[in-house]
Amino acid sequence: MIAVRYRMVVPDKELDTRGNRLRALLKAIRIHQWVKNLLLFVPLVLAHHLSDRASLLRTAIGFLSFSLCASSVYILNDIVDLKVDRDHPTKRNRPFAAGQLEISHGLFLVPLLLLPGFGIAAFLSLRFLAVLTLYYFLTLGYSLYLKRVALLDVSVLAVLYTIRLFAGSALAEVVISQWLLAFSMFLFFSLAMVKRSSELYNATQRNLAQPAGRGYVVTDREQLATLGTASGYCAVLVFTLYINSSAVSSLYTHPTRLWLVCPLVFYWISRIWLLAHRGEVNEDPIVFAMKDKLSYVIGGLIAISFVSAL
Repeated sequence: MIAVRYRMVVPDKELDTRGNRLRALLKAIRIHQWVKNLLLFVPLVLAHHLSDRASLLRTAIGFLSFSLCASSVYILNDIVDLKVDRDHPTKRNRPFAAGQLEISHGLFLVPLLLLPGFGIAAFLSLRFLAVLTLYYFLTLGYSLYLKRVALLDVSVLAVLYTIRLFAGSALAEVVISQWLLAFSMFLFFSLAMVKRSSELYNATQRNLAQPAGRGYVVTDREQLATLGTASGYCAVLVFTLYINSSAVSSLYTHPTRLWLVCPLVFYWISRIWLLAHRGEVNEDPIVFAMKDKLSYVIGGLIAISFVSAL
C-alpha cells in the first residue's frame, strides 16, 4: 500500500495537520451525535422492561456498537463532502475540511470503527446485526447520492431514525407497536424538514440560489416548512389516537394523564419551526435540542407524564 500525504489549502489559510490530533479525532467521530442512538432504548422503556438487567445491558452494548458504526459513516461522509464543506460557513471547521486531520487518517479510522461495531453486533444478536447492516448501507447510500434528491433525502433521514427503534427492539426482544412507528415517522420527517429548511435559510443569507449538494432551491423553503409542520402535527394526532386505543390500557393504569404529552409535543414542534423560520435553529435539530434549555424542561415534563400514568 502506498501512503499518500495530502497537503490542502482552503481560502485565507493553509491547512494545519499538526494541531491537537486527539481533539480533532473526537470531533471527527462526532460523539455528540451519539445522542441520536439513545433511540435504541425507547422500545425497552415503552415496554416497561427497564428492570430487565439483561436486556438493559444488551441495549447499552448495542448502543456502543451502533454508535461506532455511525461514526465511521460520518467520517466517510466528511471525506466525500470535503470540497463542499470548505465552502460552508460552519462545516468548514470540521477536522478534515479545516486540515486538522489528513484524509489518510480518515481512511484508517473508517474500518477501525466499523469492524468492532459490526463485531459487537454479531455477538449480541443476528437480528440486530441485520438491522445495523441495513442502517449502514442506507446511510452510505444517503451520503453518496440520496441526500441530493429532493424529498427522498428527508424521507431517508426519517427512516434512519426509525431504524434505530428496530435496532432497540431487536436488542430488548420486544415488539414495536404500529403506534410508535407511525408517531416516529411523522415526527422524524418533520425534524428532517427542519434541517433542510435551516440549510435553505443559510443559503439565502449567503445569497446562494441553492445549497451545494442538495436538490432544493431557496424558494422551496416555505413549502418545506408547510410539509414539515403538518407532519409534526400528524405525530401529535397519532399520539392522541394511541391514548384512546385499547393498547394503552394494558400498559398504563392512568392513561388519561398521557394527554399532557400532546400539548407539550405540539408546543415543542411549533416552537422549533418558528425558530427555524427565524434562522435560529442549528442545521441539525438534534444538536439544537441538546443546547436548548427549554427542550430539556419539556422533555422532563413528558417523562413525568409517562411515569404518573403508570
